[in-house]
Amino acid sequence: MVDVQTLGNWIQGQAKATSGKFIDVYSPATGSVIAKCPISTKEDVDVAVEHAKTAFTAWSARTVKDRVQVLIRFHNLVTSKYASELADLIVLEHGKAKNEALAEVAKGIETCEYAMSAPQVISGNVLEVSRGVKCEEVRLPLGVCASIVPFNFPFMVPMWTLPMCIAAGNTLILKPSEKVPLTMFRTMEILKEAGLPDGVVQIVNGTVDAVQALTSHPSIQAVTFVGTSHVGKLISEQCHASGKRVLALGGAKNHLVAHYTCNADMASSDIVASFTGCTGQRCMAASVLLVVPENPSQKAEDINVVKLVCDKARAVQPGQTAGTMGPVIDQASLDRICKYIDEAEKSGVKVLVDGRNAWKSHPQCKEGYWIAPTVLLHSSPRDPAMKDEIFGPVISIYKCKDEDEAILIENGNPYGNAACIYTQRGDVAEWFTKRLQAGMVGVNIGVPVPREPFSFGGINLSKFGTHDITGDAGMEFFTYRKKITTKWAPPTEKTWLN
Repeated sequence: MVDVQTLGNWIQGQAKATSGKFIDVYSPATGSVIAKCPISTKEDVDVAVEHAKTAFTAWSARTVKDRVQVLIRFHNLVTSKYASELADLIVLEHGKAKNEALAEVAKGIETCEYAMSAPQVISGNVLEVSRGVKCEEVRLPLGVCASIVPFNFPFMVPMWTLPMCIAAGNTLILKPSEKVPLTMFRTMEILKEAGLPDGVVQIVNGTVDAVQALTSHPSIQAVTFVGTSHVGKLISEQCHASGKRVLALGGAKNHLVAHYTCNADMASSDIVASFTGCTGQRCMAASVLLVVPENPSQKAEDINVVKLVCDKARAVQPGQTAGTMGPVIDQASLDRICKYIDEAEKSGVKVLVDGRNAWKSHPQCKEGYWIAPTVLLHSSPRDPAMKDEIFGPVISIYKCKDEDEAILIENGNPYGNAACIYTQRGDVAEWFTKRLQAGMVGVNIGVPVPREPFSFGGINLSKFGTHDITGDAGMEFFTYRKKITTKWAPPTEKTWLN
């Protein structure tokens, strides 16, 4: 029996009760209620903003070397003491397997490590541009910022913004997904233990009302969002209308190309890991596999890489400890994923691996929201499952007649997060990487997430607003450049500048 925790917001360094309305938080593995998450109002957001404005004055006045000491202590606490505890919370409220949850914490801490280098990254430029005239450029914080994050990475995605935001001298209001509020609430307690002053980072829980209050608040200078493209576009428009800086990352339909020159065993393992990892609930997951065969007349089912993908997908086991894949987040997600498979099958798509009922008899899957990996074989690139973001452990396979058709299909997708080419030939890799239209491209890597200092971000409908997130782009987003031109001594010679 799990104790049901009633959460508050995290305001001014402590839990704070809200208006009294709550939403249930469910364990995806069992379907049972594990917590009650508050539904914040505009007034709750106003309180958080006022505390953030007050905290900004003192926090931004501290040196950047002083500010990152908090992150250094936080990093040490997580890595030495709290990583497993945070991973357990992710397993509980998100449903990830424990090894995936630990990897998520590690990746979140990596972005924190980059923010710890802020004293070097934030340094500006100075140059004597003329005799007696000096130009200087410094980076300064924006003020109060807001970060609206999704359910699929309860720790990592908030860490895309939180460390760099506060290292740069801003204060932050975080709105976690109401489906996974526990992990970041515990993270706030750890940040307080690390010495973060009250009010520098605060949590406002809730749903649509809280989001709208954040995006429309006149005292919030910048907003980041990660979620669906539909909502990201709306948030981007709202923020631009009120003069805010905004970065909204949206959805994806990531295409992998298995060329006949690939190492089929290596490629198939990577493809399965890409579309089943995190139960397919990530914007970098493989969604479409375009196969370019050496012999165009060969049946898709007989192509070695396709057979290996099917075999390895069937071998994936359910479970959050000994297993390799957890459940999806909730019943609505499970229903949506199954609906895509059902409708694809009715329209004539071949279901090579059927995950809808594969685990029904497994003792761990009798409750909760479980679905096994599913492989669909299409005869048309216009099928809905080939075009729509399903956000689950489903991959659509389509056999192309040649390389040009593969590029035509990938380029025709309205998103632009990730793409990958599998090949053992450098000329093939170069040909595809030049033509794939995505912000993040892999060669034999199905989840081509950049590592710091490189930034994360897609193109087209996968991103709205300015900049990328994480890495050097994170510093660019959370600061503005002030240029100072100084003259002290009378010039010894006359130029157009003086």
